[in-house]
Amino acid sequence: MHEKKTITRDELKVFVPITTRWMDNDVYGHVNNVTYYSFFDTAVNRCLIDMGMLDIAGSDFIGLVVETGCTYFASLAFPDELEVGFKVARLGTSSVRYELAVFKQGESAPAAQGHFVHVYVDRSTRRPAPIPAALREKLSQLV
Repeated sequence: MHEKKTITRDELKVFVPITTRWMDNDVYGHVNNVTYYSFFDTAVNRCLIDMGMLDIAGSDFIGLVVETGCTYFASLAFPDELEVGFKVARLGTSSVRYELAVFKQGESAPAAQGHFVHVYVDRSTRRPAPIPAALREKLSQLV
């Protein structure tokens, strides 16, 4: 296994606060691994909504997650307060790759880091579509 470069806070463009919930803990007393993917999705979609780029009920286009991965460094547990930071690592014609890191509030080292890829599709046909110009402009600011 090769060593992964740890993402630092200064590499990231946006931070979204997330509060852990009691149900995030598993029987081992820490946040279950699958929950980190929810943190990733929540952070990116919160940002897109805040930028006015996503109307979850009415947008003509939507981003579908087609690839995701996560590396874990430290345990988190309820009631930890978190910050999920991310940046756009690659902006394609119809896809965007985000790189993300989950930090315990105030910590400099991430508890986990990962990535996911959105492919933008037409909501009705579910066929890939070019990222709309207004969204592309906003996303380019996060590269």
